[in-house]
Amino acid sequence: MSNKIFDTHAHYDDEAFDADRDELLNRICNQGVSNIVNVACSMDTSGNMPDFISRYDFMYGTVGVHPDDIYDLSNADMDELKELSKKDGIVAIGEIGLDYHYEDIDKELQKKWFATQLNVARELNMPVSIHSRDAAKDTLDVMRAESAGLIQGVMHCFGYGVEMAKEFLDMGYFIGVGGVVTFKNGRRLKEVVEYAPLDRIVLETDCPYLSPVPYRGQRNYSANLSYVADEIARLKGIPVSKVYEATYENAYKLYRIKKGA
Repeated sequence: MSNKIFDTHAHYDDEAFDADRDELLNRICNQGVSNIVNVACSMDTSGNMPDFISRYDFMYGTVGVHPDDIYDLSNADMDELKELSKKDGIVAIGEIGLDYHYEDIDKELQKKWFATQLNVARELNMPVSIHSRDAAKDTLDVMRAESAGLIQGVMHCFGYGVEMAKEFLDMGYFIGVGGVVTFKNGRRLKEVVEYAPLDRIVLETDCPYLSPVPYRGQRNYSANLSYVADEIARLKGIPVSKVYEATYENAYKLYRIKKGA
């Protein structure tokens, strides 16, 4: 098998790509990138997602609302997400979760809409892409309360240590690994990569954010995942070809995509 990259979490609808989106996406198809899941983070991006991904035959999408964008949500929005989820190419509910990084947030409201969207995913029998930042215990508590192990999905941009990784792995979740694993201060993620089974790791950019070394601080894009794969191979002491092969298969399992679909 050739070295195929499946970017499981990207934001190519971000304005950072407005100037050269089509040219860039056409180019990366010749750089080993076979598939991309473009991830929603608001009702607006969710509503636009089916049309956006329809322009690229190698791209899938999600619908869902990021914890930073939950403050005006309604039950009618949840009904809209359910309808959007039925559109061609939509493979998950996300990114959803908790983010306690900033001050002046409503933790209870975040937890309410996280739980609500987990239930939407369960009702639809779709996997989830979970964002969790500075909120490990509450994320785990909400997931347990909502039987999230029955839903399954990915812990996107994993930022906790091995102890928390074990909890999420035990629930059946994949660990999303991106550019942070190449950072000198990415020690915790390096330890998680060493600990986690290879069949539970997926590659993700979170582009345009979190470019790996040597491009840290620049606009990220899917072809940069070669640096992430190299670091995973180094940490695990295996050929990089095994990383590509495993993460490619894992992405299909995570999103329940049939080959050739």
